[in-house]
Amino acid sequence: MNQHTIDVLKPGAPRPCPKSDPAAIVGGRVELQLLTTLKCNLKCTYCSLGVGEVLGSQTQVGYTIDHLAAFVDKHLKEKEVYVTFYGGEPLLNGKMIQEVMQRFPLFRYQLQTNGTLLDNLPDWVLHKLSNILVSIDGGEETTDGYRGRGIWRQVIKNVGHVRDRVGGTVTARVTWGRPDTCFEELDDLAESFDYLYWQFVADEHYFDDSVAKRQAVLVQLIDKFFRRTDKLYPLIPLMGMVRNKLFPSRATELYAGQTQCRVSTHIINVMPDGKIFPCPDMMYVPEMQQGDIMGNWLRRSPLQPHPDMPCEGCEAFSWCRRNCMKNLYLGYVKNDLRYRTNVVEPICELIKFMGQEIDRHNPAEWFAQASLPVRNQVIGAEVYEYCEIMP
Repeated sequence: MNQHTIDVLKPGAPRPCPKSDPAAIVGGRVELQLLTTLKCNLKCTYCSLGVGEVLGSQTQVGYTIDHLAAFVDKHLKEKEVYVTFYGGEPLLNGKMIQEVMQRFPLFRYQLQTNGTLLDNLPDWVLHKLSNILVSIDGGEETTDGYRGRGIWRQVIKNVGHVRDRVGGTVTARVTWGRPDTCFEELDDLAESFDYLYWQFVADEHYFDDSVAKRQAVLVQLIDKFFRRTDKLYPLIPLMGMVRNKLFPSRATELYAGQTQCRVSTHIINVMPDGKIFPCPDMMYVPEMQQGDIMGNWLRRSPLQPHPDMPCEGCEAFSWCRRNCMKNLYLGYVKNDLRYRTNVVEPICELIKFMGQEIDRHNPAEWFAQASLPVRNQVIGAEVYEYCEIMP
């Protein structure tokens, strides 16, 4: 992982207590991402929390459920709250998950997990989950290559074990890092899970012909997406792009015209020690801190559009809406030329390519012929509220 020239958090540093901003959350909804621990039972080779030595740095939650309740009452009152349990591996602290669910019964809940401990969850927790994001990288060879021998089989077994007891959906969350990941791997996940979401890995994996290899797979995925109008091929990035192109207000209304990943508007990530950051991949950057549970303060996200970001002049801007603010911040605001060239620009190229391929299939004509259930899912699938739409 590329190490950026930004100071990291120092253990025991004094806890700042600036004045809270009553307009810190934009709009009427909040995605409250609670990191139950920074410990993980796997060692995935591409883990973004490895930057700044975040992973494993906090194994215990330092605030109480009463601290959290006081924060919610002060800053999130009268807002619709979606909680995502995150880590590390969040199920290593299942006790906290259950305590939060019991204390806040009106919230909606999502779990993002590597899937290895899913079979330990009680039924009542599974019933209350609107979505489970299961991290899996493709087929057995690809997943085990990143995560360890036997992990793919264990995850697939555990998903099968809990599938019928989950109240909501189960989504395969792929970090697309391996250039040789093939269509069949992703297609199998799309057919096996309720949804497939992928994210182009934010690391230096785009040399030689690796972009072209991904483009070849994208052509196959997009061709299959438009092949049928009676049944949805449930690939969230394609669903989201088609939605944004056909119904541009949907690309802006939930995010106040800002980034689709919500870091500029209404997602807050709470570390186990209670410090709050807008992006889970930037919790090692002190100036990114925007709040604190125990100090009970919250300010506007510091990850905002910046004049040095080139997005407004891009052909994809109307439907991409600044795909990843972390990438843009590092590549353009911090002017990390290596990261910009080797990570940000190739990902932007892939996203523009996806948009061009979608247009080649005449999405408006496809949508006009689609069945009502397909149209409804494309326009307003609930899963859009729980994960990034853009890859």
